[in-house]
Amino acid sequence: MAHAPERILVTGGAGFIGSHAALRLLEEGHLVTIVDDLSRGNSGAIEALRQVGPVAFVEGDIGDRDLMRQIMREQDTQCVWHFAALAYVGESVEQPLRYYRQNATASINLLSVMDELNIEKLVFSSTCATYGEPETNLIPIREDCPQQPINPYGRSKLLVEHAVRDLAIARHARGQSFHAAMLRYFNVAGSDPEGRLGEDHDPETHLIPICLEAVLGRRDSVKIFGTDYPTPDGTCIRDFVHVSDLIDAHLVAMRSLGASASDETVRAYNVGTGSGLSVREVVEACRAVTGVDFPVEEVARRPGDPPKLCADAGRIEAVLGWTAARPQIEQMVKDAWRWRQQHPFGFRSV
Repeated sequence: MAHAPERILVTGGAGFIGSHAALRLLEEGHLVTIVDDLSRGNSGAIEALRQVGPVAFVEGDIGDRDLMRQIMREQDTQCVWHFAALAYVGESVEQPLRYYRQNATASINLLSVMDELNIEKLVFSSTCATYGEPETNLIPIREDCPQQPINPYGRSKLLVEHAVRDLAIARHARGQSFHAAMLRYFNVAGSDPEGRLGEDHDPETHLIPICLEAVLGRRDSVKIFGTDYPTPDGTCIRDFVHVSDLIDAHLVAMRSLGASASDETVRAYNVGTGSGLSVREVVEACRAVTGVDFPVEEVARRPGDPPKLCADAGRIEAVLGWTAARPQIEQMVKDAWRWRQQHPFGFRSV
């Protein structure tokens, strides 16, 4: 079914997930404006998007209320997809105030401008880190699992979830509409299947791109942190979801916002496949897809790594009809490898 184009602001649209979101929105015919300060995003992603369609890009801080007010007024924004955030757990422990400032305070400033300009729809990029370390009997994790984050990154994201809910309550009390979907991601992987965009972090902390760097000889080995977990092969188990499936979830979530008067004003959804893969299984998938038997180094556990984290994605399937269309880890690796072969040094390769 065709949907009317909307004027959508994408914060953090030069990053891995944000750029894939912008790509899909352009393909769907929406009018896209990206705001990104490029502290973690890539200007190369913006250039790649411009090969697909007209995208407005502003390099700036989403916490700058004057700037955001100007942009949203000029673009007559109808909906905000909010990805911009810092997302390194270890760094958040070392620099907590930076994370609260960038993730929480900046988001609250963004919400303030949305409220002022009466922009009623938000799709917020949240995280499974808001759950902390759930008890084993609570896995797979449902949305009503207690949210007890164990690091400043997770706590900063949870603060934004509270702010979104409280804004919706306040606007409703004033007789104003506000609808938001908060998507709690698990482990996002893969790349655009057509090879137009990819994953490029500095430093890289995600398992699949780390494996691909080893394949290309850019690192000596891949570290496996802990082989004595209570799992079938002794390594941690995580729920991997293809980035394209994740963006599909954003699209159906946006279309649901305010679709009927009976809808909940704000709703949270887990986004994952519901199936777990061990670190060792992902490493073997990377070896199989690339044909390279890169070295692995088994080292001690990292503090705070739970043995298993998997999503119960039943709510998003029941309410929005979303399920992962690309659940196989081999497909995620193939798509990531396709882009990385053409861009061995990331966007700097262009």
